[in-house]
Amino acid sequence: MKHSTFTRRNFLKSACAGALAAAIGVRSQASSADEHPNIVVILADDQGWGDLRVHGNLNIQTPNIDSLARDGAMFDRFFVCAVCAPTRAEFLTGRYHSRGGVRGVSTGAERLNVDEKTIADTFKAAGYATAAFGKWHNGTQYPYHPNARGFDEYYGFCSGHWGLYFDPVLEHNGKLVRGQGYITDDLTNHALAFIEQNKSRPFFCYLPYNTPHSPMQVPDPFFDKLKDNPVKMRNRDPEKEQIRMTRSALAMCENIDWNVGRVLKKLEELKLARKTIVVYFSDNGPNSWRWNDGMKGRKGSTDEGGLRVPCMVRWPGRIKPGTRIPQIAGAIDLLPTLAEMTGVRIVSTKPLDGTSIKPLLFGRAENWPDRMIFSHQKGRVSVRTQRYRLDHTGKLFDMQADPGQDRDISNDKPEIAAKLRKAVARWRQEVLAASGKDDRPFTVGYAEFPTTPLPARDGVPHGNVQRSGRAPNCSFFTNWLSKEDKITWDIEVATSGDYEAVVYYTCPEPDIGSTVELCFNGRRVRGKVSEPHDPPLRGREFDRVDRGSESYVKDFRPLRLGTFRLKKDRGELTLQALDVPGRQVMDVRAVMLTLLK
Repeated sequence: MKHSTFTRRNFLKSACAGALAAAIGVRSQASSADEHPNIVVILADDQGWGDLRVHGNLNIQTPNIDSLARDGAMFDRFFVCAVCAPTRAEFLTGRYHSRGGVRGVSTGAERLNVDEKTIADTFKAAGYATAAFGKWHNGTQYPYHPNARGFDEYYGFCSGHWGLYFDPVLEHNGKLVRGQGYITDDLTNHALAFIEQNKSRPFFCYLPYNTPHSPMQVPDPFFDKLKDNPVKMRNRDPEKEQIRMTRSALAMCENIDWNVGRVLKKLEELKLARKTIVVYFSDNGPNSWRWNDGMKGRKGSTDEGGLRVPCMVRWPGRIKPGTRIPQIAGAIDLLPTLAEMTGVRIVSTKPLDGTSIKPLLFGRAENWPDRMIFSHQKGRVSVRTQRYRLDHTGKLFDMQADPGQDRDISNDKPEIAAKLRKAVARWRQEVLAASGKDDRPFTVGYAEFPTTPLPARDGVPHGNVQRSGRAPNCSFFTNWLSKEDKITWDIEVATSGDYEAVVYYTCPEPDIGSTVELCFNGRRVRGKVSEPHDPPLRGREFDRVDRGSESYVKDFRPLRLGTFRLKKDRGELTLQALDVPGRQVMDVRAVMLTLLK
């Protein structure tokens, strides 16, 4: 049984918004643990399909993640996006990321539109305790922040990547805190505490790790285990592979596995294992050239190797151990699937692109229809059916006979190629046509979340001012040398009122003395850089390989400029110097604006 793209889409709409909603609407009134199992979703960052022992990689040991496949179900062809933020958006909404405004990974392009309802909104509405611990990557300022997207509890960082993994500066429900120890272990500690605190009620625990994303930092015991081991299984193009990078990534994956084991052990100790659905997947293909079962492409690519990732689902007593699922599925399917499995009504009124794959998990998928899963990255679109992939150049590959995408068969199968090209063209028109310039301002001034961070990532440097690294996500502004230089943020103030303005800065003692001014639509506040603060850059001491375009970090100190009154309006927030007595003004990590009561 086969469907065109739009026949399939209508099937998904009716399944998710019609029959499914009606079927689970009655069940959602039940309150027993069996009807409302707990959910733990663990998301790895930049872990490829090949970064697990269960998938055949003999370079690594991942017994705990592998156990999810042994004791539950493993998808053989599970697809996400080419990079981080889009996958997170698709998991959160069950919709293609472009529909929700996610266009990239930094400078505001990673934000999920505020009119989108998330999976946490759905489970919170059903009475679940909801929490996220880790890398959010779908918006920093309220109401893009996770605390505004259905998560009662949030601990982690909202940026796309972080520059330090040992005792890093993080946030807890919008307040800056200092992490304790290695970041993946610390995030897991907070998740375990949340599970313990909510053991007597249904909970939804989202644990989006930020490893093995660079910088390649991992505790010594994990790296030492692999640092001298021969890498027996190599990338399909071994000359591209950096062996130390491979060892670092695998060590980080083994650390993830250890932490997954801690989560599973906690569920057993609390006698919650049979009442808890555990989902494990990754957000894109591997972040380096390493073994990936011969697939073409890596992170950033819309070929198979950039999009196919691990996915395991365990629910003891409900999902048969050792279930193997050959049908294609993806991150867009997880929201409708988990909603149906738990008997919870989906609160979003927008049509979903995903469908419930509960029948696949429960072994009841007779006559499962073929489908198309589309992938988009920077204008490149590919589409996958059960058998074929049409790549972004229009080449067609038989993924059963040619899983490495080595032979274009578009001339041999012209009808299939033409059908898929038309489907891509229609999908582009429907999903991407409205994706023009991103004109969304950065939001400031909500009473529910009075302090708004405006990090360097979201600002624009002018004149001599530069970023500390080419990748904006964890950067700061430096090389601020003159009165003509400035830093700006495009903001929209939601509430008229008095705002305290704070700049997070560093400045060596010989350069103190500059007067700086923060201005918005004619309102100004000024302060003087009177105290030296010149901490060293950090990160290099923990890096296993060179971090490339990513910035090192340092500890910034708050410089309180004072209070000024802002009106509800949109405009340019400008930070500039009125005098520069030294060689420079200061380095800037962020501006914080706090709405005063």
